[in-house]
Amino acid sequence: MLKNVSLNYVTRVQDDLGGIEPSAWDDLLSKQDAPSPFMRHAYLSAMQTSQSATPETGWTLQLISLWRDTPQGPVLAAACPLYLKTHSRGEYVFDHAWADAYERHGLPYYPKALVASPFTPVPGSRLLAESDAARQALLASLLELCQANDIPSLHILFASPQDLQACEYAGLLQRGQVQFHWQNQGWRDFDDFLSSLTQEKRKKIRQERRKVQEAGVTFRAVRGPNMSEADWALLLSCYQQTYWEHGNAPYLTPAFFEAMRTDMAQHWLLFVAERAGLPMGISLIGLHLDAQGQVEVAYGRYWGALARVDCLHFEACYYQPIEWCIAQGVQRFEGGAQGEHKMARALLPTPTHSAHWLANPSFSEAVARFLEREKAGVENYLEALNQHSPLKQTPQSN
Repeated sequence: MLKNVSLNYVTRVQDDLGGIEPSAWDDLLSKQDAPSPFMRHAYLSAMQTSQSATPETGWTLQLISLWRDTPQGPVLAAACPLYLKTHSRGEYVFDHAWADAYERHGLPYYPKALVASPFTPVPGSRLLAESDAARQALLASLLELCQANDIPSLHILFASPQDLQACEYAGLLQRGQVQFHWQNQGWRDFDDFLSSLTQEKRKKIRQERRKVQEAGVTFRAVRGPNMSEADWALLLSCYQQTYWEHGNAPYLTPAFFEAMRTDMAQHWLLFVAERAGLPMGISLIGLHLDAQGQVEVAYGRYWGALARVDCLHFEACYYQPIEWCIAQGVQRFEGGAQGEHKMARALLPTPTHSAHWLANPSFSEAVARFLEREKAGVENYLEALNQHSPLKQTPQSN
C-alpha cells in the first residue's frame, strides 16, 4: 500500500477485484465521460474468475485503486484494471513490430503493463476517477508502479477523451486507429434508413437480405434476462466454432458466459437465426444502459453459425441490430474492430485512441516518430473513407 501525501490518497494494489465493492466501482464508472458495460465490476471479475484472463493465459491483474480518507471512512477516488501481459494477443491495438524491435536489440518488451478490458476493443473510460486531479494521480501511480518494477512499457487502450487528456498532461504518446460505428439519425424504420443511402448501397443491402430470407432463415431477438438455457448453450457453441474455424482457441471459457448469464444478463441482446424451426446461428450484442435502464449504445460482440448461408453474417451482425436499434430508439451501434466492409452497411469511420509510455528513452523517441508518420496515414485514410460515405448526404455535425 502506497501513500500519496500531496493529494492525500492511499494507493492500493490488489490481484483481484474482491477488495472493492461492486456498487462502489460501478458508481464511479457511471460518473465517467464514456462508461460501458465492459468496464463494470462483474465483467472484469468474470474475466478473471472464469479463467479467461489470468496469469496462465498471459493476463496478470494488478488492480490499482486510490482511496480518499473521510470522517465516514475511505472513499474510492479512482481505479483501473492493470494487466501485466506476457504477449500482445487479445488487445486489437497492434504493437508486435515494437516487440520485434526490442527483441532485435536484446531488450525485454514483456511483461508490459496494459490498462484495458480484456479481449474487448470497445472505446470507453479506462481511468475511472472522481475528478481530473484523481485521474492524474491514478496515472502517476501507474507510472510509479511500472518504474519501481522495471516494467518496460504502459499501454492504455481505447481510451476516452478524459483519459487522453490526463495522458497528454503526463506526456504519454498517443496513437489513433479507426473503427466503424452506426449513428441513429432518427429514422422511422429500416426502409426509412435505406432511403438515406445511395442507390447502389440500398440495392446491395436489399439483395443481401433477400438471399437470407430465400434461404428460409428467420430471426428472433431476445434480451439476456429472457434467454433460455438453450439460447446460452447455442451462443457458446457458435462462439467457440467461429474461433476454431479461424484457427484460434476461444478466448472466453464457458464459465465466463455463465457469469454473464447470472450477473450481467440485462446487458446482452441475442439474435438467434433459425431455419425450419431449428436454431443455426447467433449474433451477440452488448448493451449500455442509462440510469433509467434504457439502452443508449449497442455493441456488436460475437457471432457464429452452425451452417453456411450466403450473407448470413451481414444480416446477423449488421441489419438485424440496426433494425432493432431503430425500433428501440438506440442512438449508436458500434460494429467492433476493423472492417472497411462495414461502411457498405452505413457504419461510418470513427477515430479511436490509445496512449503509450515506454521506459527506454531511445525507443520512446523512435516510437514517437513512428506515431507521427502513422497519424498522417490514419488522417489520410479517414479522409479517403469519408469521401465514400454510403449516405446520400453526410449529416453535418453541430
